[in-house]
Amino acid sequence: MYGIVNKAIEGLVTENFGAENWRKIREKSGVEIEVFSGNELYDDKITFDLAIAAADVLELPLEDVLIAFGKYWVLTTAKKHYGSLMDTGGNTLREFFVNLPNFHSRVMLLYPNIQPPEFDVEEVGEKELKLKYFSKREGLTFFVHGLILGLGEAFDMVVETELIQGRKDGLKYDEFLVKW
Repeated sequence: MYGIVNKAIEGLVTENFGAENWRKIREKSGVEIEVFSGNELYDDKITFDLAIAAADVLELPLEDVLIAFGKYWVLTTAKKHYGSLMDTGGNTLREFFVNLPNFHSRVMLLYPNIQPPEFDVEEVGEKELKLKYFSKREGLTFFVHGLILGLGEAFDMVVETELIQGRKDGLKYDEFLVKW
C-alpha cells in the first residue's frame, strides 16, 4: 500500500490517542519506519501489523480499529488529499455511491501502481442500495464498513450498513446493504 495509508493510521492514532500510543504501536508492530512517504509503496504487511498492534495497545477489537480507520480515511485523509476528487463523486450520498465504481479510476491517475478495490452498486430503493466490494487484499471488510459510515457523516446523513454476505461465506467479495 502507499505510505499515505500508513500516515493516515498514524494520524488517527495520534489525534485520538496521543503520540505516545503511536510510539507503542510502532514498537509492538515491529515497524521500524519512523516517517512514511505518502507516495512510496510499502508492503501491505506493515499496514496490517500496525492495525493489529493498534488494537492491542489501545485495547480495542480489531474490527473497531478498522471501522474507525475507515471513517477517518473519508473524513480526514480523503478530504485533505483528494478533496477535488471527492467533490466530483456527487452532490448527494446516493450519487456518490452510484459513482463509486469510477472513483478509483481517477485515483489511479495520482497513484499509478495502486491496486485499488472495485465496487459494484445495485440500487434497491430510494434510500437503500447493495454495495459489492472486491479486493485482492483480505481483511479489510470492517475498514469498508467504516468508509461507508464515514461517507454518511460526510453527507450529514445517518447511515446503517450490514454485511449481507462475503468472503466469510466463500465469496470473492463482500456485499453490504446500505440504508440512509
